[in-house]
Amino acid sequence: MKHGKFITLEGIDGAGKSTQLAGITELLRIRGITVIVTREPGGTPLGEKLRALLLDKLLTMHPETEALLMFAARREHLDKVIMPALMQGHWVISDRFTDASFAYQGGGRGLDTHKLEILEQWTHSTIQPDLTLYFDVSVEVGQQRVSQLKSVDRFEQEQKEFFQRVRTAYLERARQFPERIRLIDANRPLSDVQMVVQQTLHSLFAHA
Repeated sequence: MKHGKFITLEGIDGAGKSTQLAGITELLRIRGITVIVTREPGGTPLGEKLRALLLDKLLTMHPETEALLMFAARREHLDKVIMPALMQGHWVISDRFTDASFAYQGGGRGLDTHKLEILEQWTHSTIQPDLTLYFDVSVEVGQQRVSQLKSVDRFEQEQKEFFQRVRTAYLERARQFPERIRLIDANRPLSDVQMVVQQTLHSLFAHA
């Protein structure tokens, strides 16, 4: 059976991933592709419980604890959702994956990148996304969008400097893996962003 495609969406809080996720899912389904939409942290019963802990703004935790919980949820996610779907020929779209750990725990929290690389190899040494769409916005735009939310989580409540480090780490990942990560200027009008996303996906269809 044909192996499915694995697409991940990345960006700082307020980058507009959720808005794009719906459009991407619809585009794939119109083409007759079975799509599994999921998220990180989360995606499984255990992962969602860990998500609740990780996003609880009343909790504090060591950066290494945070990273370990992220990868624990990810391992379960791969085993229970991502790999079974791909093996059945379905396409999987995940709102965040390991690039987020390098950006948030590595860049934002200042955790040693080498430790994250070890966790990445341990957790999913044989699989990487086929395509990662990184929606890049300025920190100011991201925070303005987040400020419109009724409530914020433990990450969304962080200060400007934190998100500047996160964005810098994301941009470094995009430079490091240009063959996988497509950098999309999400400061542009929504229609322009959607057009770039569609063009990028059409190129993926051609290699499916």
